[in-house]
Amino acid sequence: MLSLATDLDALTRFGRALADPIRCRILLALREAPAYPADLADTLGISRTRLSNHLACLRDCGLVVAVPDGRRVRYELADPRLGHALDDLRSAVVAVETDRTCAEAEEKGCC
Repeated sequence: MLSLATDLDALTRFGRALADPIRCRILLALREAPAYPADLADTLGISRTRLSNHLACLRDCGLVVAVPDGRRVRYELADPRLGHALDDLRSAVVAVETDRTCAEAEEKGCC
């Protein structure tokens, strides 16, 4: 059984990864298929240096892995369940967004 600290750590790492739009785009791209950094950079329209920094963060969070492929390295989600989790999370957020429960959402910009 996982401890509360372990659960919180896992969710914190996932939240940190999702806190940046570029990292979200990387995760969504890798959900579709593994990719090489140069191809990801071109697809996302960002520099390879910037992509490298975001991939390092995602690796540190345990969400993506680098898989050696000859002289190249391919990136993929660390676990296929992460792709399903992203789909479920996106669906839940879209469903909740249409029925905001926070009365002060517009004023506070919180929801």
